[in-house]
Parts: sequence; structure tokens; C-alpha cells
Amino acid sequence: MNPLIEAALALLVLAGALFTFVGSLGLFRLQDFYTRLHAPTKATTLGVGSLLIASALFFSLQGPGLSLHEILITLFLFITAPVSAHLLAKAALHQRLPSLAKLPESQEDKSDQGA
Repeated sequence: MNPLIEAALALLVLAGALFTFVGSLGLFRLQDFYTRLHAPTKATTLGVGSLLIASALFFSLQGPGLSLHEILITLFLFITAPVSAHLLAKAALHQRLPSLAKLPESQEDKSDQGA
């Protein structure tokens, strides 16, 4: 295999491992639900995407044709991760989970204060 391609694959794998590690570390170390939700959805998604692109590139160059399985997994991951994170955050807001940041007041709270 071409050394330039090997270097690109190594860079993608290292970047993927680094982003995945940072997202996992953020999930473990951050204090509240919202910041814990943010770390894996951003960093880990990018990390797994880099690993899948490296895998697709490697198997496309080794095999007789293009390897599209990884591209489909990446597409599915990039579509579902933001949607699931949004739904989890909305549920947490509805349940009024404690946050380091001040939560916005709902319309019901504002009307109760005025009465």
C-alpha cells in the first residue's frame, strides 16, 4: 500500500481514537446531565465518523470495489445522534433536572409570579 495512504489512514484512526476518548472522558468527568450529554454527542460522533471513514477507505483500497457499508453507518450515525440528543435534552428540561446554568422560566412560572 502507498505510504501516503497509510499515513492518511493512521491520521484518521488516531483522530478518531482521540475524539472518542475525549467524548468518553467528558461523559465521565463533567458535572451535570446537560454537559454530559454534550460531550459524547459531539466528540464521540466525530471520532466514530473518523474511524468509519478510515475503515471505508482501507477496505475500498484492499477489495475489488467500494466499501459502502461504513458510509451508510456514518450517515445513520450523523442523522440519529443529534436527534436523540435533542430529545434527551427536551426530556431533561421537562423534568427540570438540575443544571449548572440557569434554566429558562416557563410561561406557567411567569404567570404564577405575577399573580
